[in-house]
Amino acid sequence: MTRIIKIFDTTLRDGEQCPGASMNAQEKLQIAHQLARLRVDIIEAGFPYSSPGDFESVKQIAREVKGPIIAGLARARGEDIDAAAEAVKYAERPRIHTFIATSDIHLQHKLRKTRDEVLEIAVEAVKRARQHVEDVEFSPEDASRSDLDYLCRVVEAVINAGATTINIPDTVGYATPEEFARIFITLRNRVPGIENITLSTHCHDDLGLGVANSLAAVMAGAGQVECTINGIGERAGNACLEEIVMALRTRHNFFQADTNLDASEIIKMSRLVRDITGFPIPPNKAIVGANAFAHAAGIHQDGVLKSQMTYEIMKPEDVGLDSNRLVLTSRSGRHAFKVRMAALGYDLEGDDLQRAYQRFLEVADKKKEVVDEDLIALMSDQDVAHEDEYELEYLTVMSALGGVPTATVRLRRGEERFTEVGTGVGSVDAVYKTVEKIVRTDHHLTDYIVSAVTGGTDALAEVSVRIARGPQIFTGRSAALDVIEASARAYLQAINKLIYYGTRRSETKRLTAQAV
Repeated sequence: MTRIIKIFDTTLRDGEQCPGASMNAQEKLQIAHQLARLRVDIIEAGFPYSSPGDFESVKQIAREVKGPIIAGLARARGEDIDAAAEAVKYAERPRIHTFIATSDIHLQHKLRKTRDEVLEIAVEAVKRARQHVEDVEFSPEDASRSDLDYLCRVVEAVINAGATTINIPDTVGYATPEEFARIFITLRNRVPGIENITLSTHCHDDLGLGVANSLAAVMAGAGQVECTINGIGERAGNACLEEIVMALRTRHNFFQADTNLDASEIIKMSRLVRDITGFPIPPNKAIVGANAFAHAAGIHQDGVLKSQMTYEIMKPEDVGLDSNRLVLTSRSGRHAFKVRMAALGYDLEGDDLQRAYQRFLEVADKKKEVVDEDLIALMSDQDVAHEDEYELEYLTVMSALGGVPTATVRLRRGEERFTEVGTGVGSVDAVYKTVEKIVRTDHHLTDYIVSAVTGGTDALAEVSVRIARGPQIFTGRSAALDVIEASARAYLQAINKLIYYGTRRSETKRLTAQAV
């Protein structure tokens, strides 16, 4: 019989914790709605106690997103649990997910508590959560490095206290598939009542084993997998949702397990997270990378033309890719553009459609043909979530061999316009230094990456930048036929995010101070 594995998506919580992946409330809500269309079973919407902003975001998702269980994370502390309960209480099906570390490393160095003290705290946390909701998940943090006898004691105690899901995390990506599976087998054999709850797994990818460990846990009895879109998360990230889902589906004969997800929404989901976080997807990334269904070698091309099964173990349509390519030109109408964008995973309506279509026409007027890669790149600098503080209105750069590159930049902020002239060691440097004269934000550039989207001298240039202010990272991406324009827009997008989140953090500090 086929077992149905629950998919617990933590993109909005664990995924957002990685540097540079901060999202505002509207971006989180947009991702949550797409996760619902993907039909994930559980959405971990955030960590409500961490800030007033996160609390409000979780509450908004709980109110508006229908279908999945909406979970809020809470440390094993009363105030955390109460905040999570208040945030998720509006959901159709609310869940509180509480946790405390159980490894001796964490007990000694982080918690500075004994095993008995931590066990008592875990039990009281679960009991308190059950006073609010029927669905309570408990995670013994760093379970893979915990003493197995002690882990069994804790799991048994929290089940007796009312936990309905027990999640076993490989918090630092330390385990190997064989030993991780052994933890699940041991728990199933030694813990009374474990057959009445759902066993879950949450794996990080520090050794590149996140997906392998998750699948090993499924083989050993796990009924829920915690994962993120594109594998984003702390440090090296989490197990990838898309890889787990398609591994179970493609190798159903081996795993005898599947999920309830609509896999045709995977590409759309992946690109939405990419566009909002600004984290590019490597071309060779499994399932969602640009080359995942591409064939360059002559032998491979010949085989695929004769039968797709020779070199494709999945159909591109299975994950939401359209295998046909429709070339658009400046004569293509809005309807053809909208249909093609929908096939690529972008449902555009109203003002969003009009803005994207105008960007398309600007490129199409200069190129003979606009291919899929161009269209996808154009979406990288579409504003989907918040009003930009500054908008680029005018840009010119003068450069000559042996001369000093000089840039003139005009930015608009509301009804105000600002024009400055500056120089630099190169054209991009001149533009960036001129922009800095206007915006005057405290940051420094950490990464600047430029790549051609397609071949030819008329290729779109795609630019990704990362800027830092202290430990905080902000990303920007843009694409244009001119690399200087793309560079300017990407830089300005990152700066606008810095300004937006800086304002939000100031408001959060003010609200927190009032609460105290």
